[in-house]
Amino acid sequence: MSDVKEACFEELGLGQSCVTHNRVTEEDIIKFSEVTGDVNPIHLDAAYAAESVFGERIAHGMISAGYISAIFGTTFPGPGTIYLSQSLKFRAPVKINDMVDTTVTVTELNEKRKRVTLSCECKVGDTVVLTGEALLMVPSPKTA
Repeated sequence: MSDVKEACFEELGLGQSCVTHNRVTEEDIIKFSEVTGDVNPIHLDAAYAAESVFGERIAHGMISAGYISAIFGTTFPGPGTIYLSQSLKFRAPVKINDMVDTTVTVTELNEKRKRVTLSCECKVGDTVVLTGEALLMVPSPKTA
């Protein structure tokens, strides 16, 4: 039995947000490549990446998107949340050892369907690297 509190739709309000901070490491990029099979040399091959528009290796964009997913399933709203959809725009690269600050903010509540819309943003310093919008289903409290 888990001690983690399950999410509750009724506890959410417009404008509520959550922020996390994650450093993207070399190990993260390698593991992501292994798990997904995305072995694009822009992520893994320094010589190849040096000749790219970025001039160096960059992280998979979906690593930053994963930070959004992690917030929803573990912190805000939290366990019990069902991820229904996500739009993403990758705006700038994330490089090895960058600190990614991820913010999700409630923008709409649909009480009838227990749906929550959130804006999503990832930044490295002052640079926005990812934006998007997510739709979640969040349960109401269980009745005993």
